[in-house]
Amino acid sequence: MHVKPKTMAFGGLLLALSVVCMALGSVIETNTLFLLAAASYFVGIVIREFGMRVGAAFYVADVLLGFMTAPNKFYVISFAAMGFYILIIEAAWRLMAKDHRMQKTVIFWVIKYIVFNIMFVPMIFFFQEVLFGGKSLSGMFLVGIVAAGQIGLFIYDRAYDYVQAHIWTKFRGRMFR
Repeated sequence: MHVKPKTMAFGGLLLALSVVCMALGSVIETNTLFLLAAASYFVGIVIREFGMRVGAAFYVADVLLGFMTAPNKFYVISFAAMGFYILIIEAAWRLMAKDHRMQKTVIFWVIKYIVFNIMFVPMIFFFQEVLFGGKSLSGMFLVGIVAAGQIGLFIYDRAYDYVQAHIWTKFRGRMFR
């Protein structure tokens, strides 16, 4: 696979920024989710700029480098889930863009929630001890956590759309002249 120098340089810069965000998530505990979300948004930027193959390679490199450098490996796993979600929804959007007959908005949101819940719900139910400090939680509390996760996904996804549509568009115009 031949990679252009511009792609390699820009990908390396975003990879460094992503790993710095992961590492800072360990240092600045109050902003961990914000920093991990910001790190995962770089996966989407690379996919939209250079395609799915480069984006998937960027994602794998980001996870591997995160495991090598970030002090808290649990945050790297969280980043890996967030980045994987973005990788899958970008792939789904590209597949849906080929078919002009379907109602894309509703189906796309259904795909987003299915992908999220395939990752989120088993984690909540099977890894309670790890996530909640060795405590087993009641059923109603777990249902509340799952509901809160759905709201969290909506906020995360809307923030991702905003970053792609507004913030990255402004930076892109200045970087790629």
